[in-house]
Amino acid sequence: MIPRPANPLVVALDTSDVAGAEALARRLGSDVALLKVGLELFTSGGAGAVAAVRDIRPVLLDLKLHDIPNTVERAAFNAGRLGVEMLTVHALGGESMVAAAVRGSADGARDAGFERPLVVAITVLSSIAGEGLASPASLAFEAKAAGADGVVVSGEDVSVVREVTGEEFCLVVPGIRPAGSNGHDQIRILTPEEAIEAGADYIVVGRPITSSSDPAGAARAILLSIR
Repeated sequence: MIPRPANPLVVALDTSDVAGAEALARRLGSDVALLKVGLELFTSGGAGAVAAVRDIRPVLLDLKLHDIPNTVERAAFNAGRLGVEMLTVHALGGESMVAAAVRGSADGARDAGFERPLVVAITVLSSIAGEGLASPASLAFEAKAAGADGVVVSGEDVSVVREVTGEEFCLVVPGIRPAGSNGHDQIRILTPEEAIEAGADYIVVGRPITSSSDPAGAARAILLSIR
């Protein structure tokens, strides 16, 4: 992604409390680049939750779409109509499925009068570790060939994925924890500084910010650590 975004911070609103998510989004305000609405919040509040957050900051809609291409295309169309900035799909769905998500989300956004969302394909979940997993680099290469704008990739794989996909491809790195934080259920974790140095365009942070008594302050501290 050239140039890299001035603000790389994505905050995960991993909650079922729509009102609480909206309140937290307002507290964070312009200190963050994107707010991630994932499966928990989406299945709790649906399109209304997305709209409430989107009115405050741009949304990364993390649905991890993975189904037959026709189903994914129609689901992505509906996601595109929500006016989100970014949409996730699973790279393991294959090139045809990823291409269907790109088409569907662009058509849905156009239908509703929005700019098309960036489609980013998930390579390997940051809660998974071990041998025998699909190569993030090969999955990223296939996703790019299918028209995806970027991938979600663990920090340890950023450099090799960047080498394969080039500088204009968007790399989103989850599982970010400031130094000294509890990793919780994340296995493949990096500090914000390590992720940015490795080549991440966006870093996704959850509980270190959302569980803080001063979420905006925690967000600003992370940004200061990488600038």
